[in-house]
Amino acid sequence: MLNTLLMLRAVIIGAPGCGKGTISNRICEHFNMKHISTGDILRANIAQNTSLGIKAKEYMNKGLLVPDELMIDLVKKEVEDLECNYLLDGFPRTHEQALGLWKHNLSPNCVININVPKPVIVDRLSKRWIHAPSGRVYNLDFNAPKKHGHDDVTGDKLIQREDDTPEAIMKRLETFDKTIQPLLEYYDNREVLDTFSGNTTNEIWPRIYEHLNMRIPPLKRLEPVPK
Repeated sequence: MLNTLLMLRAVIIGAPGCGKGTISNRICEHFNMKHISTGDILRANIAQNTSLGIKAKEYMNKGLLVPDELMIDLVKKEVEDLECNYLLDGFPRTHEQALGLWKHNLSPNCVININVPKPVIVDRLSKRWIHAPSGRVYNLDFNAPKKHGHDDVTGDKLIQREDDTPEAIMKRLETFDKTIQPLLEYYDNREVLDTFSGNTTNEIWPRIYEHLNMRIPPLKRLEPVPK
């Protein structure tokens, strides 16, 4: 049994298009960590018609955000009994959500913040395509689908979000900055926040690897990545 005092309870934070999904996959490939995506939690609870999933679907069907308390309950159900290192992806997104985790004694002891310049993100997101049912994301520059316009796993057609235009992306990033700043300050004050800046995932990833390598033993050695 893993000592709960030594468990790595990590959170990864980053703006849309910063490469958070790619880095999350690399973290779990190289370290003994369970990847917990709140998007996956939501979809699973809705598909299984759990009581929490039914409540969440009611809000989503109305085009409303799932309330903080409901999201906290979903995350709590997923992680409270875990006896392993885990990486929480997509939550918390606000200071209030972070306080919700704290109230349930589920605060992270490692917060990874990915910082990519806005012009880079705008260019990246404008080339992004999504497989809506699974949430898989492709980019025409560095993670293109094997068949243009189709998901690698199912063969379904990919879609591009209507708000993935440069103007809409900038507005989303500005909103993200306003929302995320109090959260970053909260975790910085708790001395668990580390920010990793760069233009590309391959530039940022080695520094995150070394950071985690000081906390838990890796499963896989870091291989050189193209710059």
